[in-house]
Amino acid sequence: MQQPPVARRSPVVREHHGDRFEDPYAWMAERDTPEFLAHLEAENAHATSRTEHLAALTEELYQELRSRIRETDLSVPVRHDRWWYYSRTVEGEQYAVDARVLVADCPQRPTLEGDEPPAGEEVLLDSNAEAAGHDFYSVGASETSPAGDLLAYAVDVTGDERYDVRVRRIATGEVIDEAVRRTGGSLAWSLDAGHLFYTRVDEAWRPHQVWRHEIGTPQEADVLVHEEADERFFVGVGSSRDDRHIVIAIGSKTTSEYRILDAADPLGTPRVVAPRRQGVEYDVEPVGDRLYVSHNAGRPNFELAVAPLTSTSADEWRPLDVTTSDEYLTGVDGFADFLVLSLRREGQTALRVVARDDSSPTGLGERHDVALDEPVVAVHVGSNPETATSTVQVVHESLVTPRTVSDYDVATRSLTVLKQQEVLGGHDPADYVQRREWATAPDGTRIPVSVVHHRDVAADGTAPGLLYGYGAYGISSDPWFSVLRLSLLQRGWVYAIAHVRGGSEMGRPWYDAGKLAAKPNSFADFIACADHLGASRIVDPDRLAAEGGSAGGLLVGAVMNQAPDRFRFVSAAVPFVDALTTILDPTMPLTVIEWEEWGNPLQDPAAYALMKSYTPYENVAPVRYPALLVTTSLHDTRVYATEPAKWVAALRHATRDLTDAAPVLFRTEMAAGHGGQSGRYRLWRQWAWETAVLLDLTAPRSAAETVAIPSEVGT
Repeated sequence: MQQPPVARRSPVVREHHGDRFEDPYAWMAERDTPEFLAHLEAENAHATSRTEHLAALTEELYQELRSRIRETDLSVPVRHDRWWYYSRTVEGEQYAVDARVLVADCPQRPTLEGDEPPAGEEVLLDSNAEAAGHDFYSVGASETSPAGDLLAYAVDVTGDERYDVRVRRIATGEVIDEAVRRTGGSLAWSLDAGHLFYTRVDEAWRPHQVWRHEIGTPQEADVLVHEEADERFFVGVGSSRDDRHIVIAIGSKTTSEYRILDAADPLGTPRVVAPRRQGVEYDVEPVGDRLYVSHNAGRPNFELAVAPLTSTSADEWRPLDVTTSDEYLTGVDGFADFLVLSLRREGQTALRVVARDDSSPTGLGERHDVALDEPVVAVHVGSNPETATSTVQVVHESLVTPRTVSDYDVATRSLTVLKQQEVLGGHDPADYVQRREWATAPDGTRIPVSVVHHRDVAADGTAPGLLYGYGAYGISSDPWFSVLRLSLLQRGWVYAIAHVRGGSEMGRPWYDAGKLAAKPNSFADFIACADHLGASRIVDPDRLAAEGGSAGGLLVGAVMNQAPDRFRFVSAAVPFVDALTTILDPTMPLTVIEWEEWGNPLQDPAAYALMKSYTPYENVAPVRYPALLVTTSLHDTRVYATEPAKWVAALRHATRDLTDAAPVLFRTEMAAGHGGQSGRYRLWRQWAWETAVLLDLTAPRSAAETVAIPSEVGT
């Protein structure tokens, strides 16, 4: 049986604020050295060797997944100007085809003709043809020109999220411009399509500049439109819904600023909507001659205001009383006759429709909420490129309801289902039970937990369970439907989502209560959720697994150190586990902007001490950890492969003398980025293998004693 790789130890001393730390694997920071690459390949070989016995189960899971998916399919066509726009997939092809059909030729939404594309189809972008010859392929942005004759799209073929831009004449397929290289991925057209706006990134992978490119000219002739010198801020560029405005978004973790440029005057100077004020975040939605602004200047959960389109100061923002203080306003979509507000309340998402009424003092009329009849559901605004419309596309799904796209008629307050994700072989939501549980954290805070399982699974403490968590950056882990998850549920598993502090499930204060000095709350919440599932006999505590990726990888990694006995198995994807080392280095991607999330350990001894107390890599101990699967990607720009590689090496070394050390598997995708492999079939195989490992390493103890992955002794 192949032994796990043993990484070279060569201690490098780090000293800050009187603390001395010896980092034995600091050499792994050089990711392109032959030694590091060879180490990753050796880890891949070890993972393959130790899971050879799972080949049949992996194939079974892969075929299960495929059997439930309609591989030749069409998205819901969306009308924009003279065209129906959609994407479609073809059985056997890795990527989607983006295309359109003239409304004049097809007054009703186009459909597939058997497995053939709609009649009169005009292909915008066939990513299968574009991806030929590349192990990785991803489109960062794809924008049709206002007149509809050109397509600009940004392509990444390594996974490092640095995009090359191509401009294609749609009618002929001819690429007429490919001068712009190594961009940040966001794009916006001038109204006449003579110019294209895009972002560039600095050495720390921070989008910090907006440039204007004249179609058909070399990149050297491009003009700098905006440069952001403050390293805490990212920059993005896009267009308003009606294509009349170029919108430049500038934001840190706590502060934002917007600039608007008339798209008919691309050579002009963008106008500041309101100068930035530390701690004030806002977003803008131009509609006609008005600007709708959602902001937190006077309310933590944000509120809506209106201002003239020409506004240059927050003093011009007039408040609109359309939400309450306990409703978190997360966005506004503006149309000719109404607004749609995206909200969070009581841990759930919601949509509110507000009529526009020029005869009223506020310019707004009656309001109502979109009604959905499910106890645990996620709903958001879908694709709505037209401003003049009487309906709005909404998307909802839950742990048991497949993704459903509907048209919501604002006047009749009725939903018309346009398409629900099809599950081949049949799927009855009534076969499953979903509900919201509440765990209690050590400080008394109630933590929501979304739970789903098959209706035949009893709460008798015998079911295996998988607990997912993220809890950072204010990103909420709303319930979602998963075809892959059905393979677990039909095998008697319980799946749960821990909505820990650090996300925004319970409003903006929920995020603030899980960042900076309050970050340890996220870890305590996750442990509390695990304990609740066990104490309530919803799962068997001895067969409970944890899963988290990126900042969620930090979450499960920290919990492994704080409560190594809580989980039988942990899956950590692209995990941010050497957080302190990264946040101490301002030249690293994302570091400076992250100081408002984690603290600045370079300048603040308290922030340094706190991060050192929980960062997974620096707290590895010689204890029996759960079985562990770690996955990463070589070209990940957000979390370098260095971090999980160091963590795994430290775990192997710390537990080398334990006779009952649990398995540690580490696999790196050598041609991928932060999101893993590209291409749906490759992703499905990756998911199937990871699920097979989960099932194997959480088998009942009597079976686990005889599985083919033994304890890793002697490393």
